[in-house]
Amino acid sequence: MSGRSPIEHATTLGAEQLNTLLGAIHELVILHAPDGTILYASPSCQKTLRYEPDELLNTDLFSLLHPSEAAGVRAWMGALATGAKGAAIERCRLRARDGGWRWFDISSLSRLKEPGIEGIITTFTEATNLRRMEEERQVISEVVHALNETANLDQLLTRIHQALKKVVYAENCFVALHDPEADTFSFPFIVDEFDAAPPPQKVGRSCTAFVFRTGRATLIPQTEFDRLAAKGDVELVGSPSPAWLGVPLKTPSATIGVLVVQHYSNENAYDQRDLEFLDSVGGHIALAIERRTAEDSLRASESMFRLLFAHNPLPTWVFDSESLKFLQVNEAAVKQYGYTREEFAAMTSLDIRPEAERERFLKHLREWYGRGRYQGISQHITKDGKKLEVEIIAHPFQHAGREVRLVVAQDITERHQLEEQLRQAQKMEAVGRLAGGVAHDFNNLLMVIKGHTELLLNSAPQSEQAARKIEQIDRAADRAATLTRQLLAFSRMQVLQPRVMNLNNVVEDMGKLLPRLIGEDIDLLIQMASDLGRIRADASQMEQIIMNLAVNARDAMPNGGRLVIETCNAELDKVYNAAHPIVKPGSYICLAVSDTGTGMDAETQTHIFEPFFTTKEQGKGTGLGLSTVYGVVKQSGGFIWVYSEVGKGTCFKIYLPRVEEPEENAGGVLPLGEAPRGTETILLAEDEQDVREVAREFLESGGYTVMEARDGRDALRIAAEHPGTIDLLVTDMVMPGMTGQELAGRLQQKNAQLRVIYMSGYSEHTAAEAAQAEPSVRLLTKPFSRGAVLRAVREVLGADRTSCL
Repeated sequence: MSGRSPIEHATTLGAEQLNTLLGAIHELVILHAPDGTILYASPSCQKTLRYEPDELLNTDLFSLLHPSEAAGVRAWMGALATGAKGAAIERCRLRARDGGWRWFDISSLSRLKEPGIEGIITTFTEATNLRRMEEERQVISEVVHALNETANLDQLLTRIHQALKKVVYAENCFVALHDPEADTFSFPFIVDEFDAAPPPQKVGRSCTAFVFRTGRATLIPQTEFDRLAAKGDVELVGSPSPAWLGVPLKTPSATIGVLVVQHYSNENAYDQRDLEFLDSVGGHIALAIERRTAEDSLRASESMFRLLFAHNPLPTWVFDSESLKFLQVNEAAVKQYGYTREEFAAMTSLDIRPEAERERFLKHLREWYGRGRYQGISQHITKDGKKLEVEIIAHPFQHAGREVRLVVAQDITERHQLEEQLRQAQKMEAVGRLAGGVAHDFNNLLMVIKGHTELLLNSAPQSEQAARKIEQIDRAADRAATLTRQLLAFSRMQVLQPRVMNLNNVVEDMGKLLPRLIGEDIDLLIQMASDLGRIRADASQMEQIIMNLAVNARDAMPNGGRLVIETCNAELDKVYNAAHPIVKPGSYICLAVSDTGTGMDAETQTHIFEPFFTTKEQGKGTGLGLSTVYGVVKQSGGFIWVYSEVGKGTCFKIYLPRVEEPEENAGGVLPLGEAPRGTETILLAEDEQDVREVAREFLESGGYTVMEARDGRDALRIAAEHPGTIDLLVTDMVMPGMTGQELAGRLQQKNAQLRVIYMSGYSEHTAAEAAQAEPSVRLLTKPFSRGAVLRAVREVLGADRTSCL
């Protein structure tokens, strides 16, 4: 995810819409007070933590946090509430209903001063699997390193135990090794709350013996133990535990023992993933133990080394520290890099690095010589030329009388791409909110400018020179209004008029206009899918998207070229989602606009959707074209990607959600020249005095009786003192002390027949949605003309008793 986040947008919706929206996402969304009191919990709390949202209300959020992290989260949450911090991001654990702990990345935004919210919005994105994967990879790496760094079996098992505790509960843990000649178990390692290390004992019928005999990793809670005991398969040995997990320690040739972890109080301490993880690690542990206990240490060392290579899921290799030649590579390295083992044998470590990275690698080897284990980030390249960003863990050791390095590499290219997408989305969100705020303030100013110019032009006759100057002011204000509309489009705060439509109709109409716009030296090719599905969008904004992209393409082809506009149906699956995480899998309509122009480099592509960014000469572009496209696409629920190379052209692909509803025809509107009159009484509430004055004159010019109020409280007072009937409320959406929607609600409690028109510079608030849904409500976006407000008044009050000016 750029622009406003789904969670922030959700704050503009009604309660039912909010629950519907938040119920469709995986993140947990909690609105709470600074002291942690939960005011709202999204439906996803039930799916992830098994808590019903209602039962969390008025409980303490911090009581759900892990004790070791609660104080820290409380501290920076307090700083956020006092304004000492902006948006806060942290990682912590939450307790689920079953008592287990799950990791989350949390992001908090203070909305304490925002009417209707007045709390802190905290989003919890589950990171349990990500953290678990990181920890599991680290355990495998530490087992490999422990094998080469420890001198005896006791040290090795202690190191393995410390590594295991990072992933599973292992406070009660032991290793039982099997002696095949005596058919006994010995216990070289045990840590336990109740039991001491027992002497060697016969295999018998303990749970440990059951795992050893079956050769299968087994999770034995109390109910399973009772079942097995009833069959005579097991019997109680040692202290009883409600959660018991054992995995066989297998080498390629034999099962040498069993690794056991257990919990004496929590029967849900382990799950299937713990079993699978310990089972996979069990092979590494078994190999490590076998190496340490082998009679021929050198032969065992070489054998174990090869076996660890074969079983490691991460690319692993050994290279000579002097010649840099590869000595051994595992199967994971062969698959990741595309070279055969024979090809690796003829290569050096320099050959898998881009040319620009090789000197830096040689310098690193010189500086790091003799300093032990190394962990860092490196750039690699595969056989087919694909560049990888990898995290390297390298460990030097002696092998066959020479110094070599063992390297474990993990491809983190995708992870960094996702992080970069997140950073870009956050930047675009911040810029969008700033743009929306600026546009809102400008619309109030433009309302005053355009309103007075219209009143002047319609007043007493002006001299030709004065009229011309007034018209120039009006045209300049129109251009400024266009810029603010583009800013609002980028920030997704404009009011759209969506309907179900076939995009082909828009493309076909634009295809008739574009040749005159792009010029004769550019070939226009339009390819439309005959079976194209339908979308819900604003037709005029779809036209604006095509127009802006076509103009950009024309400017990128000063010497002519080809412009291609295509439409097609698209099914975006989980594979596509893996590369573009913000895209929800499903059915989409694709609009592609391609050119054969100059193209863009990677740096330019990272900025093209930012407002006011342009590569054109000064005075030849506002830098708002692509930002407008971006905002409209996002506000329509879609996604936009750009593919470009310098000298090879550019392709923009836009994906809009496909809908199954039947196509809707655009509704008819009154001709713009008509300005109907009336005699009803109107209550006008607007906190900006200059805007209020213009609106009053517009309304009075239509024959209406207008009562002015400077804010919501003033409007309530005037309504209470007015002896007659108030037919219509015209109110600004955002006013100090009371919103326009709150004012309308309070007045309609006493007068259910009261009709409402909202005025707003943008659609950030819930009244915008209400205005589109309720027949008794209209929304006027600033700046509006005299004719627009008079037509809106007549539409809301009804067409009877009207005449046209």
